[in-house]
Amino acid sequence: MRGSRMNPGDRRTRSTMTIIIVMGLCCFFYILGAWQKSGTGRGDSIALRVNQETDCTILPNLHFETHHSISGANPLIMTSKVIEPCHIRYSDYTPCQDQNRAMAFPRENMTYRERHCPAENEKLHCLIPAPKGCVTPFPWPKSRDYVPYANAPYKSLTVEKAVQNWIQFEGDVFKFPGGGTMFPNGASAYIDELASVIPLADGTIRTALDTGCGVASFGAYLMDRNILTMSFAPRDSHEAQVQFALERGVPAVIGVLGTIKLPYPSRSFDMAHCSRCLIPWESNGGMYMMEVDRVLRPGGYWILSGPPINWNKYHQTWKKSKQDAEEDQHRIENIAEMLCWDKIYEKEDIAIWQKKASSHLCHQMNGHTSKMCKVQDADDVWYKKMESCITPTGEAAQLKKFPERLSAIPPRILDGHAPGVTEEDYEEDNKLWKKHANTYKRVNKLLGSSRYRNIMDMNAGLGSFAAALDSPKSWVMNVVPTISERNTLGIIYERGLIGIYHDWCEAFSTYPRTYDLIHGYRIFSLYQNKCNVEDILLEMDRILRPEGAVILRDSVDVLNKVRSTVSGMRWKSKLLDHEDGPHVPEKILISVKEYWVASEEENNS
Repeated sequence: MRGSRMNPGDRRTRSTMTIIIVMGLCCFFYILGAWQKSGTGRGDSIALRVNQETDCTILPNLHFETHHSISGANPLIMTSKVIEPCHIRYSDYTPCQDQNRAMAFPRENMTYRERHCPAENEKLHCLIPAPKGCVTPFPWPKSRDYVPYANAPYKSLTVEKAVQNWIQFEGDVFKFPGGGTMFPNGASAYIDELASVIPLADGTIRTALDTGCGVASFGAYLMDRNILTMSFAPRDSHEAQVQFALERGVPAVIGVLGTIKLPYPSRSFDMAHCSRCLIPWESNGGMYMMEVDRVLRPGGYWILSGPPINWNKYHQTWKKSKQDAEEDQHRIENIAEMLCWDKIYEKEDIAIWQKKASSHLCHQMNGHTSKMCKVQDADDVWYKKMESCITPTGEAAQLKKFPERLSAIPPRILDGHAPGVTEEDYEEDNKLWKKHANTYKRVNKLLGSSRYRNIMDMNAGLGSFAAALDSPKSWVMNVVPTISERNTLGIIYERGLIGIYHDWCEAFSTYPRTYDLIHGYRIFSLYQNKCNVEDILLEMDRILRPEGAVILRDSVDVLNKVRSTVSGMRWKSKLLDHEDGPHVPEKILISVKEYWVASEEENNS
């Protein structure tokens, strides 16, 4: 028993050790806390691992499923200024392509169909209502063939294009048989003919541009071949053709080849297409073909079906003399030769040209150096006038086939043509957005499913968010703001993704209710002191479908301002901590737009 007693020296030693251990632990946790509070704790693997393993339901009060009911709505988390609904007559309002405003502009060169945005004092400060009966579109691929009538209640195309297999009205839905003016046997058969000349099956062709797209059946059926098509058409007498395209789940914007350059970077598309798009390619010194050449990648293809191809057979139908129709095609042939495009196919109504992989020597040999554009930046196109000159494209970019090109380092980075972006930046960005995307999927388990087909990234950066979500079930419109410090849209296209330039102080070129999910990384920080936060949020609300979701990632003070506004917009929101813990100043705001349609009282107000 005597041996079990502790002598005074042992007690002092153990007491000293205890004090040292406690002090050591205090210092460790103080340093750890300071490190986390500094905001540099991006690599907090312990917190991330806990989040991954628990996989809990973070937002029990936000409902991401569709309900189509306005009764029994839960109260919003915050109370603020209530923004009232607009009149039902604005249900399909497109601010920068408003029909009434357009008529005040010249018709020459389609100027009146271009973007003409309202002045500050003309902007609507109300919520665009959905029409009665509006529902969530059918999931892809059913949406390719069927659109609920209530979502786009316009029947004019069913009459105008009745014999051309564009669109049919059946019961309470529109049916899209996949036909077109120049492909009466269906888009699939038409694309099969193109595939006999163009390598559409092996990943060589990934991005396409469809000018004057109609209801975008060409782009819809190219998706079967893993090809993403940017389709555009003007808002004109063919009501809602772009709206139909987006309801079908096909990328499209309101746009026109007029006097302003297309909002895409140079060397973007593997293929460009015009099927009876009625663009006067031979006019203005070939200016429109030169603009297609600018956005067409070296080695890319241009397809023209319809006038003036096969003029000998159709010139009377077009109400043209045989000589005039022949001359139109002759001018196009001459412009194509000047652009150093090789004609590789012509049969009946279809002609195909291929842009030379390296056109520098060709331009020198043909003596066209005087027609080269004198531009420092061929990607600086926002509201820039189109010119009758050839944009230098340099050597062909060595792109990998898709899907390898999605993660491969883009040539613009490898060649040093992306200032401020290194290979290390690119790799790090990919890792970061995979992590962020995984967080979003834990918060909203429907992300990655067919629930969200049309997705927009308002500040796309290098396109890594879209790359992390890449799936046949969805596509992402990658928007690069025109005020961004780095112009990265060319990089995004080299990854095999699509996108567009835009200034968020203005309305986007689309119909209301055309996106299922909108993502914005530091978009409100970017536009601080540039334009009104409320205006940007109202535009987001306009283009977001009822019960669509919004994910915003920004600093906590910015998101709190945003949250106070959306609480009066019939959005339900929740502010979440950063993945790496509460001490990181960057936060995540998750919102869901409530389902509501215009009521009789609002219609009469």
